[in-house]
Amino acid sequence: MKYKRVLLKISGEALMGNKSFGIDNERLLQYSLEIKSALDAGIELAIVIGGGNIFRGIQAEHGNIDRVQGDQMGMLATMINSMALQSSLENQGIYTRLMSAIKMEQIAEPFIRRRAVRHLEKKRVVIFGAGTGNPYFTTDTAASLRAIEIEADIILKGTRVDGIYTKDPEKNPDAKKYDNISFTEVYEKGLNVMDMTAITLCNENKLPIIVFDMNKPGNLTKIMNGENVGTVVGL
Repeated sequence: MKYKRVLLKISGEALMGNKSFGIDNERLLQYSLEIKSALDAGIELAIVIGGGNIFRGIQAEHGNIDRVQGDQMGMLATMINSMALQSSLENQGIYTRLMSAIKMEQIAEPFIRRRAVRHLEKKRVVIFGAGTGNPYFTTDTAASLRAIEIEADIILKGTRVDGIYTKDPEKNPDAKKYDNISFTEVYEKGLNVMDMTAITLCNENKLPIIVFDMNKPGNLTKIMNGENVGTVVGL
């Protein structure tokens, strides 16, 4: 097995499936089965989920909502997604812990680094909700920060495309895919991998990223087995 401890970043939009809003139960089940298959390989897994399928803080600027309050609403959206995934994973017999960057004693444990690491050592899936707990930071940045804190080997960014391209492959058929790319090239080419804060955190802490198609069955397990899937950033 190539990796021991992994942080998986899933976008909130990915949970919509073919819907235009909210959570698609079939997509949720598919992800849970993918995660179960990867866990059976023996990895330690942490997860960060976005909230864009419910609310994005940036929407606040167009709705007369204060940006800070809007970002806090976005954090709550990530908690809804995290709770949904937690329930779905537990239906598959997987032990989980949900940790929140905002105090929600009745719903989740507070984020405490040592406790999170201990859960992972006990082979529990740890879901980190509510982003970093601070406005103006994305869940990509939260994923990078938490991955560094728990000393993950790599961040796996599950998307709906099979890697990083020179241009948007959904709009440009001539776009070419990168198999490997450095952090410097990501900066210079202005590629939309993660926001710059997240990329800088990974670069400074020598934490590689793999961007891959989370919707293709088996991809997560293939990565665990060291197969070449998606685009590797920083290795």
